[in-house]
Amino acid sequence: MRLFKAAVAAALCLSAACAHAAGLRLIKVQSDGAPPMQIAVWSPCAAPAGEVKLKTSTLPGTEDCPVVGEKLPLVLISHGFGGSFTGHHDTAETLADAGFVVVAVNHPVDSGAGDMTRADTLAALVERSADIKRAIDYMLGAWSDRTKLDPGKIGFFGFSRGGYTGLVVAGAKPDISKATAFCDVPYRKPSCEELQRNELPAQAVVHDPRVKAMVIADPAFAPLFDRDALKDVTIPTQLWASELSGDDKITEINPGYVTAINEGLPIKTDYHLVHNAGHFVFLVPCSDSLAARLPKICTDRPGFDRVAFHKELNADILAFFRKELDVHQP
Repeated sequence: MRLFKAAVAAALCLSAACAHAAGLRLIKVQSDGAPPMQIAVWSPCAAPAGEVKLKTSTLPGTEDCPVVGEKLPLVLISHGFGGSFTGHHDTAETLADAGFVVVAVNHPVDSGAGDMTRADTLAALVERSADIKRAIDYMLGAWSDRTKLDPGKIGFFGFSRGGYTGLVVAGAKPDISKATAFCDVPYRKPSCEELQRNELPAQAVVHDPRVKAMVIADPAFAPLFDRDALKDVTIPTQLWASELSGDDKITEINPGYVTAINEGLPIKTDYHLVHNAGHFVFLVPCSDSLAARLPKICTDRPGFDRVAFHKELNADILAFFRKELDVHQP
C-alpha cells in the first residue's frame, strides 16, 4: 500500500484543512528492545494560534503550549503504509480543540518519515499494535502532563494499516499465515518470501484493554480475520469505508474486505460508506502544491469534495468519541 513513502509523510501537512490551532509537542519515545518512536501530541491550548515548523513543512498549532484542563480523554492515531503523524492532523486538531489529548505515532516499521526497509515484511503485522501500547504507556507514565489525563477514557483512530492496528489492539487475533492472500501479484513482497519459508514472526501481537472505543477507516488485511479472530473485539466501533477503494489497486484493501470485517465483528458498528470515494480521501486534504507533486493520493473522483468531507468526518469522529468515552462538551 504505497503512499509514496517519505514524500507523503513530509508533505501531507501542507493542506487546505489547516483551520484549527492546538498545542503541539513532538516527542521521541525511547524503549528497551524497540526502536525509538516519534510521536506528536496535540492538546487543548489557551494560547493564540501559531505555527509549528517541521523540517520540510509547517503545521498549525502552538508549540509546547501548556495543557488546559483536567481528566482529559486521550486518543491515539495510527497511520497507513508510508504515512506519518501528519496524515490526519486535521482530525487531531479538531479533537484537541474539543478538549482531547491526541497522540499520533510514526510506526518505526513502516512510516515514510523513517526507515522503510522492513515495511513490506511480516513485522508490520505484529509491531504496530505494540507501538500503540508503548505510546499509551508513555502518556500515562512518563509524559510531563500525565496527571491531566483520564486513564479510563482512551480512544483510537486508525486508517488503512492503522485500521488493522486498531482491530488488533481491541482484541482481534490475526492469522498471519493467511497473508498469502496478498502474494498473488507481479511484485512479490518480502513478506511472501517469509511465508514461503514459514518464517512467521516470533513476536506476538499486542492487545490493550485500556482502549475503550475506536474509529477505523478502510482497515487493511481483512483476510487475516475470520469471525473467531474478531470475537473479542467488543468495544464501540465507528467504521468508515470508501466505496471505490477497489479501483485504487491497493493489495491490502478493497470494499469487500471492509464489508467482511463489518459483518465479522460481534458488535454492531457505527458504519459509514463514503460514496464516490477512493481510499485516500481519509488523508488530510492536499494543498495545490502537494496535489501537483502527488496526484495519486490527492486527486479524488469528479464531484467529490475532500475538504467538505473532512468537516463531516471530523465532526462525526468527535461526536462518537464524546458519546462512547462519556466526554461532556466544554
